[in-house]
Amino acid sequence: MKKPISKDKWVWMPHAGHLIVGHQCRFHLATKVGRFLVSTVGEYWPERAVREIHAEVHDPKWLTANKHLRGDAFDHAYFKHFGFEELGTDRTYETMVFRVQRVRPNEDQCCPWRMISGMDIASDGYSKSAAAFKGHLAMCKKFANK
Repeated sequence: MKKPISKDKWVWMPHAGHLIVGHQCRFHLATKVGRFLVSTVGEYWPERAVREIHAEVHDPKWLTANKHLRGDAFDHAYFKHFGFEELGTDRTYETMVFRVQRVRPNEDQCCPWRMISGMDIASDGYSKSAAAFKGHLAMCKKFANK
């Protein structure tokens, strides 16, 4: 049986590891565990124009009553009414695991790895940040044993 990759060999990265709009997520964890990238994102907060489209579709009366608000006032009202955008059905957070390879072998940088494929090999979804954090750690432990 192969020895698990110890936690001191995991590489924690300071950015979203997947999702094309991952940079607009307020919650992100990315951890390289052996040949795998475990990425968790959530609390998706797109730009105002996208949120206005969401409001127009889901509650046009709310948008009419609040569209005049500017900056933080609009953001506060929107968040109070709609919350963060979902990343999928009934989930505000998601973890996905991808195989990775080193693409800059001569550089000792934070993030010299890239996904081999955009196809995830494992995933899970959550509705709370605590569950997302625990789920991220569970995936890291699972893939440390592969």
